[in-house]
Amino acid sequence: MSVLALLLVLASAFIHASWNFILKKSGGGSGVIALSCTLSLAIYLPVLIGAAILQHYQFEWIHLVLMFVSGMVHLVYFLLLDRAYRSGGDLSIVYPLARATGPLLTILFAIAVIGERPGPVPLAGAVLIGISALVLTGNPLAWHKSEARSAVGFALLTGMTIAVYTLTDKWSVAAWLVPPLVYDWGCNFFRCLVIVPLTRHRNPGAIALAWREKRSTVLIIAALSPLSYILVLTAMVFTPVSLVAPAREVSILFAALMGAHLLKEGDVTRRAIAAVGMVLGISGLALG
Repeated sequence: MSVLALLLVLASAFIHASWNFILKKSGGGSGVIALSCTLSLAIYLPVLIGAAILQHYQFEWIHLVLMFVSGMVHLVYFLLLDRAYRSGGDLSIVYPLARATGPLLTILFAIAVIGERPGPVPLAGAVLIGISALVLTGNPLAWHKSEARSAVGFALLTGMTIAVYTLTDKWSVAAWLVPPLVYDWGCNFFRCLVIVPLTRHRNPGAIALAWREKRSTVLIIAALSPLSYILVLTAMVFTPVSLVAPAREVSILFAALMGAHLLKEGDVTRRAIAAVGMVLGISGLALG
């Protein structure tokens, strides 16, 4: 991985962990997600136009299909992540589980479907991720006795969506050469076409309430969420996804530290050890 790609991924990881911290701290809600997605369209529209002109973007109808598919997967990702946080899951548990599941499923997909045969290093990394997940969440046999059970389930489902959109988006920006900023904006546009009416139908007044009570949270997420992924998409244009996807999960460390220290979620030592184990496991995937 080049120095530029690494810097892009590290910056993305910190930004991604930061907006997740803000979402968790605010209490989230469908109104926050819907309004954040909508406002990001307005925030990034001028930049989108400039990028399209400078990069001489050539539109093709297949691009709309790619954006729609990714937008829907990302929509499910946002809803599952928000539900995991609102189900009582700590940031330092939900975030690492969700983020670590994506690279793990990616390598399993490569083995079962594509026919890749990774060596002992990536396989060891996969095992380390699983062990670290158990350490992070505590005794899995006790999940049914606490609120953590549903949060863990939603976190794992979130990780599945990460694996899907990572592979789809790599194909879109690298094979079809859709500019990352244009691609992300288009995905978000289709996402808003669904999430706004859905939120209004299921939770009338939620969007207006989010603007009144959580305005600063909404604006921050609207600015940071697209930025974090645009940086990743940019890195994927010239870097293999097998390196970018695992490397960006260094955000696990950022989120674990934020949850333990800023949100006072406790168990600092155990969660820090588990987060480090996940990052080492993901590094093993990248080396493979």
